[in-house]
Amino acid sequence: MSHDSAAYVNQQDLEIMLARVAGLAAGPESGIFGPNSITWRVNREAALFLGAARAALLQLAHPWVAAAIAQHSTVLNRPITRFHNTFRIVFTMFFGTLAQAMASARFLYALHTRIRGQMPEDVARYRRGSLYEANEVAALRWVFATLVDSAMLAYEAVLPPLSTAEREQYYSEWSTITALFGIPPRALPQTWEAFAAYNREMHASDALGVSHDARAIAYGILAGAGSWIHPPQWYRALTTSWLPQRFREEFALPFGSGEQRSAQRALWILPRIYARLPAVVRFAGPWREAQARLRGRPASILTQWSNRFWIGEPRMPFAHPLDPLQCGEPVILNSDH
Repeated sequence: MSHDSAAYVNQQDLEIMLARVAGLAAGPESGIFGPNSITWRVNREAALFLGAARAALLQLAHPWVAAAIAQHSTVLNRPITRFHNTFRIVFTMFFGTLAQAMASARFLYALHTRIRGQMPEDVARYRRGSLYEANEVAALRWVFATLVDSAMLAYEAVLPPLSTAEREQYYSEWSTITALFGIPPRALPQTWEAFAAYNREMHASDALGVSHDARAIAYGILAGAGSWIHPPQWYRALTTSWLPQRFREEFALPFGSGEQRSAQRALWILPRIYARLPAVVRFAGPWREAQARLRGRPASILTQWSNRFWIGEPRMPFAHPLDPLQCGEPVILNSDH
């Protein structure tokens, strides 16, 4: 995919895209995809957390993302809060009602309109003092790509791989939800094969590069700074093993024989353990909440506990149209207003 000239999301285009998504949605209560979708089947799995740090580090490898976090966020030293912020919005897009998903998209757009600034240093193709904005299509596309690619990598690390047709369907469903990020369909690779080629091109390109801020934030993520969740050594090793070698080096992550053995051991053990996990552990709280909603029941205490782990709150946000800001802190490119 060739490099784009800068293109930005605007409110009118966003509303047109949201209307198109609403017209294709499974239903008001089922939300955008519904229980028969591959997205629900894949993204309910707790295994996707295995790829969360990888996705976060690859996002940070985009200098605009790292600069936005460093300049606009007060959760710099609380990276687990950043996980919650991202998962809260994305899971609500996946598993919330149609109204919740639309509210999440509008919230994210409004948040991103306030995220802009100047680059603090020369990184990759970006010069110090040049301007960035969160609502820029190419940057949003990269964030989207890290989420999809890392989710598939994590899923297939512990469960049987999707068939070629299923993978294409999964990517097609994700491509629908990109409208909620503000990304027009024409800006996306059209097939999984083209998407994989886009990732390879980005990994080698000067569109990415690790800044001082990115490196510092990455160390905090892998250390679990500011949280009771401290990633074990095998998780850090697995995350590093899933990064392209370029970014292992640019993030200055150790990956010697000890780390390689730890990652290989994890990939041998995890599939043998994962399928035996009880449902309350294996399936993410937002999916369990959606299942209860479709049965006309409130979320159970166990589901609320699971939600606190996944999204930092007992329930998915935007449940009431008069309470659009109950989700607390945001999300992807970023800040925490």
